[in-house]
Amino acid sequence: MFGFKGKYGFSFSWKRLLGISGIKNSVARKTGIPTTRGGMERKIGRSLLRMIFGK
Repeated sequence: MFGFKGKYGFSFSWKRLLGISGIKNSVARKTGIPTTRGGMERKIGRSLLRMIFGK
């Protein structure tokens, strides 16, 4: 019902439990380099377009 399908508002992440998500987030903020695949692709694509077309 309503698209929950057995989750009941609870989810578990071992990465969050160990603090890996927080470390990745703080490194990404301090360095300006995204840690997600989509973020890296956007950053690389933006850099390539600037090299080609200049700005």
